[in-house]
Amino acid sequence: MPEIVTAAMLVIGDEILSGRTKDKNIGHLADIMTAIGIDLKEVRIVPDEEDEIVAAVNAVRARYTYVFTTGGIGPTHDDITADSIAEAFGVPCEYDAKAYALLETSYASRGIEFTEARKRMARMPRGADHIDN
Repeated sequence: MPEIVTAAMLVIGDEILSGRTKDKNIGHLADIMTAIGIDLKEVRIVPDEEDEIVAAVNAVRARYTYVFTTGGIGPTHDDITADSIAEAFGVPCEYDAKAYALLETSYASRGIEFTEARKRMARMPRGADHIDN
């Protein structure tokens, strides 16, 4: 009997909790996971607070094969997902060469300055996998 692969999703952002922004990721990612044989078991919506993100990550990573996150990776001050995930796993948050190159190319093609704040979006916890979207 094949092993069941499970996942949790953390949707991170005060804007989701306040209703200012409507989530568009849960259904889309659930469809993709189902199609590739991953059983999505739990979804949590978490505020932009490091201690809340760390606690949620640690709770779900103990129970499921994979943890997917959405939100909190933009160029603004409250986008702390990468740092919080790194904290939960006890690893450094580093620039990912692939993510950096994708962002750099995207901004250049649109004639938009690739600022330090935008460069921060290419940071990921060591050992994390970048998923193209």
